[in-house]
Amino acid sequence: MDHQAILIEKLSEEGMLTREEFHELIEGRTPESAEHLFSLARNRAKEVFGNKVYLRGIIEFSNYCRCDCRYCGIRRSDEHAERYRMSPEEIISCAALGHEVGFRTFVLQSGEDLWYTDEILCDIIRELKKRFPDSAVTLSIGEKSRTSFEKYYEAGADRYLLRHETASPSLYRKLHPEPQTLLNRVRCLWDLKDIGYQVGAGMMIDAPGQTTDDLVNDLFFLKELEPDMIGIGPFLPHKETPFRDEPEGSTELTLFMLGVLRLMFPKALLPATTALGTADPRGREKGILAGANVVMPNLSPVENRKKYLLYDNKICLSDDALMCAGCMSGRIHGLGYEVEIGRGDAPRLWKKGTAPAK
Repeated sequence: MDHQAILIEKLSEEGMLTREEFHELIEGRTPESAEHLFSLARNRAKEVFGNKVYLRGIIEFSNYCRCDCRYCGIRRSDEHAERYRMSPEEIISCAALGHEVGFRTFVLQSGEDLWYTDEILCDIIRELKKRFPDSAVTLSIGEKSRTSFEKYYEAGADRYLLRHETASPSLYRKLHPEPQTLLNRVRCLWDLKDIGYQVGAGMMIDAPGQTTDDLVNDLFFLKELEPDMIGIGPFLPHKETPFRDEPEGSTELTLFMLGVLRLMFPKALLPATTALGTADPRGREKGILAGANVVMPNLSPVENRKKYLLYDNKICLSDDALMCAGCMSGRIHGLGYEVEIGRGDAPRLWKKGTAPAK
């Protein structure tokens, strides 16, 4: 057994490596070691979740943002972005369509748009929970105060997605201008966890200036946080950002890191992201085969999807919600997996007898 195989087996058995071993694993990866990793990762996912891939419906309800992240296509200073906001009624209508199709998790995603006050957001959450009591509400709306997080949770929000992007202060500063800080981003994640949310974190892969040491920092940060969900995707440039000329992130490295994360976090919900599908036409399928078990079709109105462009060449801009869900379901079945459109809560919340069938 070669050194890479030994490291992968150790990671599979212990769920952790030393910093030096992670560095060796990532830097020394080969197609052969990747396939070995993916095989173990698939098996580990099936041990916990069975043969299921979970679907969540994303509603991208606003592309206004107060932040100016240097990689993002809806950054505040992008004067070419065609801005939009969905009304609370429009958001509820999108969710109703998704519920009719069978979705039982709605991901409300936006830029950090201050037009949506806590009162407005809580009203939306309460209405969603009232109309669809069998469904989970996930928020992905950026950094807020602990008080705001508590209000959303009390209104009925179940989950919160907030990618940390990078756990390395120097790289975070390169990606985000002041006043955004890694310290506040991390504070948000710990507040969310303490309040009781199912929490999602995650990092960008191959961001401009990222090193292997940065990725290892991410792994150690995630091990400390122990999130319920971990979303990663390759860096993809947008033509209206300072990083417009930076090379696209590696799909191969993203897939490898998915496999690593699955062995580290057997019970985590790992999405095969839209960014992965944009970078590679079969990126989401490859993500599932690398250990991912969540896919998020878009429930947003088609006219809005073309405006919510975090990066160039984003896929699925013209398919309506039914087509998007149907297409992804067909792809999942084609891999030999079953589609699960229920709530899909984190395993730590499963009651006895409710775990997916193996």
